[in-house]
Amino acid sequence: MTTMEEAEKLLRPGRMLIGDEWIEKGSGGEYVHINPSTGQPHPPIPLGGAEEVDRAVKAARAAQPAWRGMPADARRDALLRLAALMRENADELATLNALDTGSPKKNGLGAVLSGAEHFTYFAGWVDKVGGEVIPTWPAPALDYTIMEPYGVVGVIIPWNAVMHNIGQVIGAALAAGNCLLFKPPELAPFTALRFGELVLEAGIPPGVVNIVPGGPEGGKALVAHPGIDKIHFIGSGATARQIMASAAETLKPLTFELGGKSANIIFADADLQMAAIYSAFLPMANAGQGCLLPTRLLVEDSVYDQVVEMVIGITKSMVLGEPFAEETAIGPVINAQAAERILGMIDQAKAEGSGRLVTGGKRLGGELANGYFIEPTVFVDVDNSSYIAQHEVFGPVLAVIRFKDEAEAVALANDTQFGLAAYLHTNDLKRAHRVVAQLEAGMVNVNGFTGIFPGAPFGGVKQSGFGRMGGRHGLEDFMRPKNVYIPLT
Repeated sequence: MTTMEEAEKLLRPGRMLIGDEWIEKGSGGEYVHINPSTGQPHPPIPLGGAEEVDRAVKAARAAQPAWRGMPADARRDALLRLAALMRENADELATLNALDTGSPKKNGLGAVLSGAEHFTYFAGWVDKVGGEVIPTWPAPALDYTIMEPYGVVGVIIPWNAVMHNIGQVIGAALAAGNCLLFKPPELAPFTALRFGELVLEAGIPPGVVNIVPGGPEGGKALVAHPGIDKIHFIGSGATARQIMASAAETLKPLTFELGGKSANIIFADADLQMAAIYSAFLPMANAGQGCLLPTRLLVEDSVYDQVVEMVIGITKSMVLGEPFAEETAIGPVINAQAAERILGMIDQAKAEGSGRLVTGGKRLGGELANGYFIEPTVFVDVDNSSYIAQHEVFGPVLAVIRFKDEAEAVALANDTQFGLAAYLHTNDLKRAHRVVAQLEAGMVNVNGFTGIFPGAPFGGVKQSGFGRMGGRHGLEDFMRPKNVYIPLT
């Protein structure tokens, strides 16, 4: 078993990658990363500003014609080599992720392997994407389409699932023939920077992937740069609105995957034990720091008390701890600011009587006091219109709500500004199809959820964003059709 001391020996001073050059200082200053499990500082990373963004965009634009024009089999094989290197270095990447985020190493390992699977999947599309021949009239002609990359894409992802998001987004962008400027999260930099080393090791040409950590200044420069042809952003709605306003100046196309407040419906005819296990563990996964997690639990009235009792019992059994301990189920939240915000929302819910707190609600002391550990927290008898039920906590907090029938369950589930995911548990096949058709969400999971399959599209509706990641839809989000018309008379 890895210890914290052994893991931290893997850390190197932060750098940024522009072309084939690793740069140790940036015009945006530097960021000192704090280990969420211990509260201790890690080596600083340089932050890029407008100067580094401009250099990275120029490197990407210089590399793009050759990358786009590379024979399909060569580009496919380069991505397959990168996927293989991710698997070969999965243990190290998962260890770095644990240092970055405090998430249990076993969770990080799953995210790395998921990222590698996405690269493998998208590599398989490289030599298969084509256009279509379109019927014409009244005169004979040949009309066909060509699918082309945008050119240079700006990628901004959050810290909570770095390697999974790299696979979903960067895998698709590269398979489509784009080059990119990748702004990794400064809250979780070391995993992404190690990925940059693997990119070059895989033989992907310099300049195809440029990695520039940055704060708000770097992000603004990336979005505003006229040499960026498209922006893909995963994060908060507030930041997305700022990006959209800036992108309007250059009319950049955008893809957003934003927040969620996903409903999880348990009907009385469900396998209640299995439903309770999913409904307790999933909202607390990654310390509740996930946009698609089912943080609103809707339970049918006739089984409400039974399900609540099971969920509370399971929640109380979850082990909090440092990320390298085998028994750890939940790690810390990402930083002190997040801990303060989450505890503030818990206190607000208690003060407003938004529901009844039945377990959790406090930050851990004792041996874990220096880390940012918050107990798994459950509120029951919650009013769906309350603040805790309508706003994304992004922490280990579950709101349990009672409903009387199918119609009310659907109405409550849809009564939110978000629409990323939804979950339901029932053994009635007809009901499952009826409810799925009515739920306002980009993804619906019936009787369980084991992860995001690379071939499936993932994305939201309403305030959860637009565009898709994964599957053919995710690939085509990084391409645009060009129409060609040739008259034959």
